[in-house]
Amino acid sequence: MTTSKKNNLKSVLIILAIVLVANIAGSSFFHRFDLTKDKRYTLSPTSLNIIKQVQNPLSIKVYMQGDLPAEFKRLQQETKQLLEEFQAYNKNIVFEFVDPLENEDASMDNIKDLYRKGLTPINITVDDKGKQSQAMVFPWAIAVYDNKEVNIPLLKNIMGASTTQKVIGSVQHLEYSIAEALNKITKDKQKKIAVIKGNGELQDILMAKFLLQVRESYHIGPFTLDSVAKNPIGSIEALQKYDLAVIAKPTETFTDAEKQVLDQFIINGGKTLWLIDQVTAEMDSLYDSSGATLAYPKDLNLNDMFFKYGIRINPDLVKDEQGSPIKLATGEQGSATQFQEFNWKFAPQVYPNSMHPIVKNLGGIKFDFANPIDTLKNGIKKTILLESSQYSKKLGTPTEINLNIVAEETSPNDYLNKGKIPLSVLLEGKFQSMFENRVLPFEQKTFQAAGKENKMIVISDGDLIKNQLDKNFQPVELGYDQRSGNLYDNKDFLINCVNYLLDDTGLINIRSKDLDLPLLDKEKVYENYTRTQILTIGLPILILILFGVVFTFLRKRKYSK
Repeated sequence: MTTSKKNNLKSVLIILAIVLVANIAGSSFFHRFDLTKDKRYTLSPTSLNIIKQVQNPLSIKVYMQGDLPAEFKRLQQETKQLLEEFQAYNKNIVFEFVDPLENEDASMDNIKDLYRKGLTPINITVDDKGKQSQAMVFPWAIAVYDNKEVNIPLLKNIMGASTTQKVIGSVQHLEYSIAEALNKITKDKQKKIAVIKGNGELQDILMAKFLLQVRESYHIGPFTLDSVAKNPIGSIEALQKYDLAVIAKPTETFTDAEKQVLDQFIINGGKTLWLIDQVTAEMDSLYDSSGATLAYPKDLNLNDMFFKYGIRINPDLVKDEQGSPIKLATGEQGSATQFQEFNWKFAPQVYPNSMHPIVKNLGGIKFDFANPIDTLKNGIKKTILLESSQYSKKLGTPTEINLNIVAEETSPNDYLNKGKIPLSVLLEGKFQSMFENRVLPFEQKTFQAAGKENKMIVISDGDLIKNQLDKNFQPVELGYDQRSGNLYDNKDFLINCVNYLLDDTGLINIRSKDLDLPLLDKEKVYENYTRTQILTIGLPILILILFGVVFTFLRKRKYSK
């Protein structure tokens, strides 16, 4: 064998050895490389932990396929790429994209079936170089695992946003939407939520959408404080089996014994979500012939309890120039009646300023007759989650609320040094019992004056959790205002509150993920349509042709010698 052949054989063997070692290393070492600047396709530790829970086949059917508008093609592409990341970490996850409108004969049946499952389409106007047309899109997916099924919303409804802005916001929430859905169907429920009853709280049907959403991830049940009068110790022991108590818009006074039960629940580590009105005022009372109602303070006997924990809810109303739209009849009664939209200043439309994970990246949140919250110094950490705009002020009660206020003219000088009023506060720390150094309403051998590390959220408006009812008295989506047609982020805010209080902070952090998603400016494209075509289509073809000509010329010159 000649020396050259030996060298060639040696080179081949070395290359084979390198390839073999690389394959062995690759089979034992797994890593996904994300070259995007914002690490868009790098899954969070929370998502990876959820993926590990998938032990059996999990199928995801995405209903975004076919001839989609440009923005939704981007959403489709981002969804596909993200699902590929999920699948790369667990081969049990399989997905497919289907077009529910592909078969014209079966499309109506498909649409009805999707409607029954709660997958409502959206109708959008497609603008193609000035030509407008209508398109129906189903921005949904369905995940199935062990005979359990869950809907995955792919499009986030952002009030007042354009389709492009909605797609950008939706891409930011994609990982959260998919991870949350997978978590619901793969993880067994563990933590328990008590919905406190017995003091005139909201009926279940008026917070049905919140309860249904929470029930997908946690055990939930009513807990009536009426039993405290007969068996207070038994009530304390029963309530302490829950992890979180939700107190939604009570209207009747709490007894000291009931307060002791709630106090000891908190001192022993129970989380609480308070939605409290300190003023009696209802929108329904305004829609009578007078168009007015009296707003007056409400005494729930909770002031001393909140004071001990470090806050005070004042019996005032917040009047905010950044209100919510309201439609009122104008003109003469009868056939000439017209409806005009006004700004209702007693329904603040709050956009979060805080970067706390509970409220980061949330849109507008609607309040109704909210009350100001004061924070007090007592060693408890307070984080203001939501506050009114800088053009807001307090209005003392009792006072008359009249619909004619929509015609009121104001100036910025009316709000000097008065705005930024706290409406929701997170409290974290070791709470002290309100009954410390006081005579107990009932004897309790296990009474504790100082608590362990805990947290609670106080919201100064019970209506924030309230869903409206349609004409058939069925609950509509939480945050949807039928009078204006706007959808607010009330539900997302409340679900974030529950997740944070129950230490499910991983999903909240995914929701807070920031992405940079550049999209084409349609107006600029239309203005320079021919130029854009040349740059995006003609230039690459020209470069390819030039490369071919130069390569052929060099090849001929080399081998013609």
